[in-house]
Amino acid sequence: MTEMMRAVEITEPGGPDVLKVTERPIPQPAQGQVVIKVAWAGVNRPDALQRAGAYAPPPTASDLPGLEASGEVVAVGAGVSDVAVGDLVCALLPGGGYAEYVATPAAHCLPVPKSLGLKEAACLPETFFTVWSNVFMRGGLKAGERILIHGGSSGIGTTAIQLASAFGARVFVTAGNDEKCEACVKLGAERAINYRNEDFVEVMKAEGGADLILDMVGGDYIARNLAALDMDGRLIQIAFLQGATAEINFAQLMMRRLTMTGSTLRPQSDLAKARIATELREAVWPLLETGRIAPVMDSEFEFENASAAHAHMEASGHIGKLVLKVGG
Repeated sequence: MTEMMRAVEITEPGGPDVLKVTERPIPQPAQGQVVIKVAWAGVNRPDALQRAGAYAPPPTASDLPGLEASGEVVAVGAGVSDVAVGDLVCALLPGGGYAEYVATPAAHCLPVPKSLGLKEAACLPETFFTVWSNVFMRGGLKAGERILIHGGSSGIGTTAIQLASAFGARVFVTAGNDEKCEACVKLGAERAINYRNEDFVEVMKAEGGADLILDMVGGDYIARNLAALDMDGRLIQIAFLQGATAEINFAQLMMRRLTMTGSTLRPQSDLAKARIATELREAVWPLLETGRIAPVMDSEFEFENASAAHAHMEASGHIGKLVLKVGG
């Protein structure tokens, strides 16, 4: 008889109230996978998009939401040699994090940094994989360059501020109120722009233009972002909270040698994600181990209150990360 676990499922596309606790079979590890007994699970925007029916999981992934978690490895599949039963890890997940147990490729697991507990570690994978792969691997951010980060107080934003600052960039951010702006400056931003009463294009032009912009807003921000870039600037798109279409003049890409790019993390291959994990372990995990950087925590919710966590996130009043207490 298959052992069962508690999980939070999406009963139908809709608002936060469609999230319900259910029972599912405990997953078994496939080739190259481990099973983690989940202590804490991160709550992220893609979870809400999936819940609303706007972000379908890959065909091979669990239909349960949850793209990151921390906990103890309780089973390993064939071919796994660098992760063992009993290891405390945090992991990027293909899905299924809102559950007491989850399976994921062993290569997507990273050790819990010595300076952090399991709760804090659950906040690392989704944002750190996203920021590192886009800002550094894809965007090539270098010391001394000016980066503009939209949504500076979000989980992505607070991570990007710390990483860009730690590697010597000049960090500018946008945020929606003075409290959020102040939090961004404390994390390492040189200048926080309250987008409700300041124009980020004018601010960046006065600074000489941005070398790199990390944007998750889209919509009319796309054309404004291009205007805010310096010569040879790079715009990296990771989401479209205000829409994925825009009318822009592409001549400026040629005249100012601009680059537009972007990515989504979840559909990438296991190998691509493993490469990101390797770079994080080498370049970023030492900064976490020493406390030079750390995840910014907003609030925690009981496992049964996943709907409240989603409602809180979608209200956009939070600063940093939200987590579910699963077994921690």
